[in-house]
Amino acid sequence: MSQERLLSRKEKISYGLGAVGKDMVYMLSASYILYYYQDVLGVSAVAMGIILLAARIFDAFNDPIMGMIVADTKTKWGKFRPWLFIGTLTNAIILFFMFATPTKLDGPGLTAYAAIFYILWGITYTMMDIPYWSMIPAFTKGGKERENLTTLARSLAGVGSAIITVITMPAVEFLGRISGAKTSRLIEVNGFKYFSLIIAIIFILFILITCFNIKEKSTEKMETASVKQMFQALLKNDQAMAVVVTIVMVNCSIYLTSNLVIYFFKYDFGGSSWYNSYTLFNTFGGAVQILAMMLFYPLLRRFMESLKIFYISILMAGIGYVSLLALAFINMTNVYLLFIPAFFIFGANGILSVLTTVFLANTVDYGRWKNKRSDESVIFSMQTFVVKLASGLSAFVASLALQIFQLSSQATSDQQKSIDFARATAQSSKIGLRMVMTIIPVIGLAFALIWFKKKYILSDEKMKEIEGK
Repeated sequence: MSQERLLSRKEKISYGLGAVGKDMVYMLSASYILYYYQDVLGVSAVAMGIILLAARIFDAFNDPIMGMIVADTKTKWGKFRPWLFIGTLTNAIILFFMFATPTKLDGPGLTAYAAIFYILWGITYTMMDIPYWSMIPAFTKGGKERENLTTLARSLAGVGSAIITVITMPAVEFLGRISGAKTSRLIEVNGFKYFSLIIAIIFILFILITCFNIKEKSTEKMETASVKQMFQALLKNDQAMAVVVTIVMVNCSIYLTSNLVIYFFKYDFGGSSWYNSYTLFNTFGGAVQILAMMLFYPLLRRFMESLKIFYISILMAGIGYVSLLALAFINMTNVYLLFIPAFFIFGANGILSVLTTVFLANTVDYGRWKNKRSDESVIFSMQTFVVKLASGLSAFVASLALQIFQLSSQATSDQQKSIDFARATAQSSKIGLRMVMTIIPVIGLAFALIWFKKKYILSDEKMKEIEGK
């Protein structure tokens, strides 16, 4: 292999920055779109849940179509970079409009606006996400170089997500106040609008760096997967099925908490300065998540096999949820005590995000060994889809919980008409919220653990056996 095909540090950094930018955008949408439309603007929680879930189902058909379009593209800039740039530009514009909803809209008009722009956001995100990950074989030489770049990009994507987790609400508060808004609602409305604009600009700049510094070095054929091929690959590769179901359950559990934790701080724990406590919690948790991906996992991997690390991570998450539930019910007011569950939950999430990618890679080798076919592109295309599906399912469950418990700014305002009713309703709503954001994730993780332990057989020893044949 010639020297010019080896990736430079500049190329690695440029590609990694693209991952940071695109996952900042993804996390802003995944974690705050429900809160923005349901709590800030007053869209029905059930309506938002249906919109978010329907968009993810639509992705099942949209992703393969976009893959085929990219595969058939031929330009002097290659097949990937044109779509990467076009998708980024359009997605950034849609992101801004999604969080810059006209304040005069209400009722059916507001719900329709949310549905249209969220679905458009999903379409344009796919437009850039598919070529971003699919272009790796076109500028790497395979083997360790490709594996290391993929791991780096996945880790930096986690960094982008963690950054959004940490800075969103303080930035929204700051930008909303300097905009001149006087009410808490308008502060959040203006804050989200200007914050989304800033993130959209950062997103474009980071992807431009990727596009300018990454050149396609081969015309390797890009394989795309239809929905039918995805299901066929799962049916023929029992280990891929084991990992995909595990990813869905783990991510549903984690995303359900991430959707509801902001309501916990705003309506249960935090009081009038809830965003300060929320920010501290997320800052600590985001730092732990990054350390878990970058430091804890590599360190643990030196001493034990991946299966043991997986079981430890699930146990960590379970401990985190149980301790969070216990702390919530003792009515404590010290946010630093919440760092205990944050350490376990965020740490487990960081390690599991790396492990699931490793396990999926193992199923490719297993499929090549068992079925004499790797289905690499099909199996890895499923990872993006199942993560999106998990976010949609968790948002739907979260929206149902919010509708049942009537947790929103509007509901709280209405309840002030009767002090006794407000107190009774608020207490039952808080208890319901605590249980949904802790007990349901524990059940999901328990199912994932049982399923994985029963179905997954690709230990380190088994992988050595497969690779040696």
